[in-house]
Amino acid sequence: MTELSAVELEVFRHALAGVADEMGAALRRAAYSPNIKERADCSAAVFDADGEMVAQAEHIPVHLGAMPASVRAVLDTCGELEPGAQVCVNDPYLGGTHLPDLTIVAAVGYGDRLLGYVANRAHHADVGGAAPGSMPASATEIAVEGVRIPPVRIADAAGEREDVVRLIAANSRTPAERRGDLRAQFAANHVGTVRLRELAHRMGSARLRAAMSAVCDYSDRRVRAAIREIPDGCYRNEDVLEVGDGVPIRAAVTVSGEEVAVDFAGSARQVPVNCNAVLAVTTSASMFVLRMLTDPDAPPNAGCYRALRVSAPEGTVVNPTFPAPTAAGNVETSQRIVDVLLGAFA
Repeated sequence: MTELSAVELEVFRHALAGVADEMGAALRRAAYSPNIKERADCSAAVFDADGEMVAQAEHIPVHLGAMPASVRAVLDTCGELEPGAQVCVNDPYLGGTHLPDLTIVAAVGYGDRLLGYVANRAHHADVGGAAPGSMPASATEIAVEGVRIPPVRIADAAGEREDVVRLIAANSRTPAERRGDLRAQFAANHVGTVRLRELAHRMGSARLRAAMSAVCDYSDRRVRAAIREIPDGCYRNEDVLEVGDGVPIRAAVTVSGEEVAVDFAGSARQVPVNCNAVLAVTTSASMFVLRMLTDPDAPPNAGCYRALRVSAPEGTVVNPTFPAPTAAGNVETSQRIVDVLLGAFA
């Protein structure tokens, strides 16, 4: 395949981002709940056939940074999806953020080839649990927070699976709203599927796959060039979550050449309240900081994060083990992780 010119690269990367943008617009317009329609607590992205993110809309960073882990969990669980298949997942221990965030991943085909996947994540107003809204402050384990959904097929080429939709709706205090918001997510993936196929029709599926790879390589080069401007060394910082007597989060950031390693060793053990951030959220917060401090104008995709390595001991507040509750880890602890990392880089 001939290498893409600089002009082609720019055109293709905006075309792919446009797919994700239009998915997000469709999701918001079709949604039933104010949580998605008005508060825009939703995100969309495009992935290649290997499950690597190639484009995203400018939506919610913690959603988008964690979404690749959900797509990976879907592919590891279900294998390569056939075109038309859609899988739903919200399990924080399988790449999710917290239980109200439902992710639906759809496979996109063109001719007899798999082009890739489109996915969107939306915060549903209620998915069961001990309190309305599915974020009870009193939760000591994740079962109290709502229904936990491992990767499960929710649609195929014939349409949505009513049994799975009914199961999800039955675990909510507002079942009609859940059905409406799930169908909005289907609509978003439909838009993404149509637009991706249109790109394949115009440029050829092989050319589209080459463009996906090239855009990620381009972002990787830009981010690595920016990392090289940061002095090598190991930079440490810590901060505290205001929970009980204080829950410390510690990080060591090691910059070496064109790579960055983040190690959260020394952070507090997981806590019996809902402030635990699963590894996907911790990684997402780390990706957000790397993007801010290197080349924020590079096309946002998997290439931006090839130079980043994140490690966190199991059983800690930044990488809890089941059945620790996680509802506020996504919204509160993620921001404190960002504080810690910004302080380390500073």
